[in-house]
Amino acid sequence: MTMIAHNVRNRFSRAVQFTAKIKCSADAPPGLKLALAVKWAYLREADLVGADLVGADLTGANLREANLAGADLTGAYLREADLVGADLTGANLREANLAGADLTGANLREANLREANLVGAYLREADLAGAYLTGAYLREANLAGADLTGADLTRI
Repeated sequence: MTMIAHNVRNRFSRAVQFTAKIKCSADAPPGLKLALAVKWAYLREADLVGADLVGADLTGANLREANLAGADLTGAYLREADLVGADLTGANLREANLAGADLTGANLREANLREANLVGAYLREADLAGAYLTGAYLREANLAGADLTGADLTRI
């Protein structure tokens, strides 16, 4: 494996948001490259606001208190990820796999969680006000103290 540069774009402007130097083969799957780039960015406190992270495999990732506001995480794999205190305001998490993820105290205000897998997720004290949870899977999720004011809970 060699070091390669991987560009992460802004989901709105499509401009390069940051370039991560990651260790993997050039022909590695895009989801793996994105995951390595996000971990690289997190360790360097790079800007992840509004980043295009569609399909990223962030299984078990430490993203505690990360600012992912407005990020597009459609179909991302965040199973058992540490997102304690993370800012996911307005993030698109449609069809994301967040099973067993720890989102304690996370800000998910206005986030799109349609069809997301939140089975066994920890959402204690999370701010889900105005979030779109249509069709989300919440079996065994811990929502103690979560703010669901104005959240769309259709088909749950």
